Amino acid sequence: MRHGVDHDRFSRLVEHVVPGAELCSVEALPGGVSARVTVVGVRYPDGQSQRLVVREYGAGDLHRNPDVAAHEFCVLQVVRSAGVPAPEPYYLDQTGALLGTPLIVIDYVDGQTGLASADLDRALPPLAETLARIHSVDVAAADLSFLPSQERTVAEMLARRPSTLDDSLDEPRIRDVLEAVWPLPRRNRPVLLHGDYWPGNTLWRDGRLVAVIDWEDVALGDPLADLGNARLEILWAYGSSAMHAFTRRYRALMPHVDVSCLPYWDLIAALRPAGKLSQWGLDPQTEQTMRARHKRFVDQALQALGRC
Repeated sequence: MRHGVDHDRFSRLVEHVVPGAELCSVEALPGGVSARVTVVGVRYPDGQSQRLVVREYGAGDLHRNPDVAAHEFCVLQVVRSAGVPAPEPYYLDQTGALLGTPLIVIDYVDGQTGLASADLDRALPPLAETLARIHSVDVAAADLSFLPSQERTVAEMLARRPSTLDDSLDEPRIRDVLEAVWPLPRRNRPVLLHGDYWPGNTLWRDGRLVAVIDWEDVALGDPLADLGNARLEILWAYGSSAMHAFTRRYRALMPHVDVSCLPYWDLIAALRPAGKLSQWGLDPQTEQTMRARHKRFVDQALQALGRC
């Protein structure tokens, strides 16, 4: 067992969720920002074994959305039925009765996060295709009207104008532009949004995208919200050629999506790291590269603003 992990609490959880199974390993995964993620290994009476993931939601997620556990659990069921690669959900504790906070238990998917730079030509198309598949989920048939509105979330973010703005990431310029036009005209029907779609929230095995993970920011809204976020993240990690290749593939798959407002959604994506980037623990060279690429991203979006 890894030092610091409470074996007994997860043993009780396994007894409740998987009756008859025995807890045989516990591993806390590093890097969780919002949810605490733990991998538990279980052994069944017939000798078969399985690894499960326990996602415990933190105070920040619960303050933003008290129903985040139920929402993520339900959406995982829906997207898997629609053919989106995602972990299988097994158990929901919305009340926090088992471990003291709301949680879900999902299947462990073996894979590597992110894309290998050498495999970009092969990996970018399925990355775009999976996003298109998410945006093609029939939200009416799945009755996902309970999900948060991305438009409202952005409005709340713009209303919380900090007393000190991050000039290094052009926060004053970005906010001035967005505050003047928000809400944007609705040119696309609301779709299911992952909410934080980027290579780091995908798992790959043998060159295949095997799962999209971390659905706690799921919402309904303009598909350009996910597209803009993914564009910035891909630019940061792999450069402008990869960003444009991803965008072209998505647009080819989703020709009905009106992209006239994309520069504004790019700016919304660019606003998210404002005041936070220096706290991400990046090495100096990586941070310098990301800041330079962020500036080009913002400049290009501002230059592309037109009639939306």
